[in-house]
Order: sequence, then structure tokens, then C-alpha cells
Amino acid sequence: MCTGKCSKCIGITLFPLAACAIVCNILLYFPNGQVLQLNEITDLVWFFHGILGAGILIILPAFMMLGAGGAGCCANRCGMLLSVVLAVLGFAGGTYCVVISSLGLIGGPLCDTGDGEYLYPFRNDTLEGNYLFNQTTWGICKEPENIILWNIILFSILLAIGVIEAILCFIQVVNGLAGFICGTCMRKRKMNISGM
Repeated sequence: MCTGKCSKCIGITLFPLAACAIVCNILLYFPNGQVLQLNEITDLVWFFHGILGAGILIILPAFMMLGAGGAGCCANRCGMLLSVVLAVLGFAGGTYCVVISSLGLIGGPLCDTGDGEYLYPFRNDTLEGNYLFNQTTWGICKEPENIILWNIILFSILLAIGVIEAILCFIQVVNGLAGFICGTCMRKRKMNISGM
């Protein structure tokens, strides 16, 4: 496959991933569909890892990858080099999303344990007794309803999206460097005038 076509395929794949990441991050602000006070939302949600990291920082390189993969001024060696620089930015965004999502999964959600005070009941747990592996401890959180399942699902989706985006951006770095060094293998079409 030509480096230009590979670049275009990666760019097309990154758009729906970025959109899903943005939606998942926004959903984390409304656990179980409820509108909460700002101080009742898990702190790691405010790092915007889905909106900024796996969203905006991925959309920018995706546009460049589409340009580098098509015909025109971007489909040259300079365009491929620029796509490498932006793919590194996308790799950083995907990695940022992975790190924050992992911390969100490990630390658990902010919830009301029944006394009206919101706290993090699962922070500072050992991995052996972690709430992720012990579903019986989920009853500790009374409000918002199903907050633990909500956080686990959304942070897991964001973790998976971040990993996929980081891998695709790394592939684009290698692909873009190959396109910069070897050319984008865009062949000029020759018209056969003799047969007309």
C-alpha cells in the first residue's frame, strides 16, 4: 500500500474514534443521566482527556492525514513530514487519554456513601482488594445510582480509544517518515493519445 493511501485510511479511522471519545468524556459529567453539582463530579473528568486528548488533539492530525493521503499540495514530501509532526501530537493526545483513563479506573468514582458527603471510597486501595475485581464493594456508593458501573464503562471505552489512537498515530509517524524519505508513490497518469 502506498504511504498516501495508508495515511488516508488512518485519517478516516481517527475521526469516529475522536467523536466517540468526546461523547464519552461529556457523558462522564452526567452520571446515570443526572445533572450534579460541580463538586460532585469525579475530579479526573476535569482533565478533559476525552475532549482534548483523544478528541481535539486527534482531529487535527486526522485532517492532515487526509490531506497527505489525497492528491494536491499536501500529497508531497512536505505534507508527509507535517503529518508526522501532527501524528506525534496525536500520539501524545492518545497517550494522555490512556493515562487519565487508567487513573480514573484505578481510583474509582466520587460518590455519596450514604451520609450526604461525597468522597472517593476506593482510593488508596491495594490492587488485591480493588473495587474493579470485587463487585460486592460497589454497594458502598449510594448516589448517584450506578455511578461505579457508569465510570467503569466510560473510562474503559476511553482507555481503549486512547490505545487505538496512539497506535494509529504511531503507525502514521512511521508511514509519514517513509513517505517523506521515499516519496508518496503518487503516480502521474499518462494519457494514451494514440488511441483517441
